[in-house]
Formats: sequence, structure tokens, C-alpha cells
Amino acid sequence: MSPTINDPAVEALAEEVRRATNAESATEAIKLALRHELERLQRQRSFEERNAEVMAMADALGETDPQFDLKSFSDAMWAGR
Repeated sequence: MSPTINDPAVEALAEEVRRATNAESATEAIKLALRHELERLQRQRSFEERNAEVMAMADALGETDPQFDLKSFSDAMWAGR
């Protein structure tokens, strides 16, 4: 049984996906698109997870040098250019 689609924009999208994926029908194309979207959402990590990873990398770098002079460092890097 095919789903009933009453929205021309959705029909056009389903047909576009069907052609792009060589699906046998719009139903197969919709199923494939929905499956891919679910997989994408399941792979997506939360901000908290990504932030925790970045914070762990920053912590692994250790303390910063309070005597470090960024201006002098930058000037030395650009010297001779």
C-alpha cells in the first residue's frame, strides 16, 4: 500500500529522491530518506558531548604560562616578512 501524499512539494521531493537513488517507487524513496534521516540523528552528538571532548583536550594541554606575551610572540613570528 502506497502512502497518500496530498502535498505537491512532498510528491516532487519524493520523485527527486526516487530518481537520485534509483528507487523502484516513491514509497521506497521515502523509506530510504526516512531511514537515512534517523541514522543521521542517531549519529549526531549533543553539544554537551562535543564540549566535554573539547574541554578534555584543553585540559590535556595543561596550565597556560602567565608570563607568556602574545604580542612579543606574534611580532617574532612576523619578523622578516
